[in-house]
Amino acid sequence: MPTFQEAARVSLTDTVQRRNLAHATGVIREKRAAVVGELDNWEQLRLAAEAIKNRALFSLDEYLVEFEERATAAGATVHWARDAAEANRIVVDLARAKQAREVVKVKSMATQEIELNEALQAAGIDAWETDLAELIVQLGDDWPSHILVPAIHRNRSEVREIFLREMKKVGRPAPEDLTDDPPRLAEAARLHLREKFLRADFAVSGANFAIAETGSLVVVESEGNGRMCLSLPRTLVSVVGIEKVVPSWRDLEVMLQVLPRSSTGERENPYTSIWTGGAEGDGPQDVHIVLLDNGRTNVLADQVGRAALRCIRCSACLNVCPVYERAGGHAYGSIYPGPIGAVLTPQLRGTSSEIDQSLPYASSLCGACFDACPVRIDIPSLLVHLRTRVVEEHRGGVPKPEALAMKAAGWMFADHRRYEAAEKIASTGGKALRSPLLGRKEVLRQLPPPLNAWSGARDAPVPPSESFRSWWKRTDGGRLGPSEERE
Repeated sequence: MPTFQEAARVSLTDTVQRRNLAHATGVIREKRAAVVGELDNWEQLRLAAEAIKNRALFSLDEYLVEFEERATAAGATVHWARDAAEANRIVVDLARAKQAREVVKVKSMATQEIELNEALQAAGIDAWETDLAELIVQLGDDWPSHILVPAIHRNRSEVREIFLREMKKVGRPAPEDLTDDPPRLAEAARLHLREKFLRADFAVSGANFAIAETGSLVVVESEGNGRMCLSLPRTLVSVVGIEKVVPSWRDLEVMLQVLPRSSTGERENPYTSIWTGGAEGDGPQDVHIVLLDNGRTNVLADQVGRAALRCIRCSACLNVCPVYERAGGHAYGSIYPGPIGAVLTPQLRGTSSEIDQSLPYASSLCGACFDACPVRIDIPSLLVHLRTRVVEEHRGGVPKPEALAMKAAGWMFADHRRYEAAEKIASTGGKALRSPLLGRKEVLRQLPPPLNAWSGARDAPVPPSESFRSWWKRTDGGRLGPSEERE
């Protein structure tokens, strides 16, 4: 993958994408502002959501065990996956055991993160995305560019062309008279997906939240496709990042207030599905939950970086980010684009590649993302933290010049005698530079190495001929006249 800066330079030339992004993010921002403005306790809700997620993260080991116990007691089978390969193996083995030839999926960023579709395809199993935007991305052999609206970079005409060209290759074709009218496009997708819903006996989902107290999983969505996937197939496998756990049922009340307002600009999601294990004769009979680490415990170990795990995937930070709006999601080289992707992806994947090293710099540090975040992730501070990490790694453990200079300054300032000696040296140098012999210099255009890098873009003032401390001592703080001054 190219660095973010290289990819963004290409994206900026795509005027259609920039127009699509500006329109879509603008609409979402306005909707969000309207519904958030209805609440006089919005900041209190943000603080509560932050506290809930922090509580879960600080005792994650306890809540994960509690969740496993409760889910198992309710009839689910819980699996633990250390990385993407292990998670994919678990799901593929389950699909093979059920002799599944195809799988229907609820939109899930965790399964995109581990590239589950590719793993299933390699095993000869077709995986069908059922979210409308995800369907567009899949049929277009594309890559998601937004957390909430993965096909935000596509306009209606492009979607129509994709449906007409691709649907007939994998199932029910789009109507030949299909137009780019949104209701017609939605109808074509609904008819195409319905036969897959009714035929599939194996489904894969993610989860927005996992409730430790009850062992329940929660999925919120807007189209009803999730409800179809979660209720029709006999086998349901949910791949859930371990950071999705919240301690109690009451905590869900807060989350279901801040999530829809921040994501879709709605007071509540049209479809909120909650299930606890399986139930005889009602919905899936064989329920599996894969708890996914895949780098999350490494993020948790970073006392600063762990704040990124509070993310509830609302995409509010993307919709207010001036960098994302212009560069688009593909420039980030990850399924987590935008500000949150710039801090989450380098922690999950590490910073060994050029793309991951460049992501912390994909920001103007304007702070709009923090203001919009419903769980108060201080993304600008995390970006600075990760930039420091990248710089430190490039130096290979060698102290940076700035650190050495600060250590030397600390040694000097720690003793007034050393400080006074440094002042005298500087004053002597200042007098010499201002002498007629050296041209009465007031600024230095070029400093000697290694300081020449600093003076390459700025002038350095010549040290004063007399320090303030010396002047104060000589004039008794300005109270002595010229004839009374001390030596």
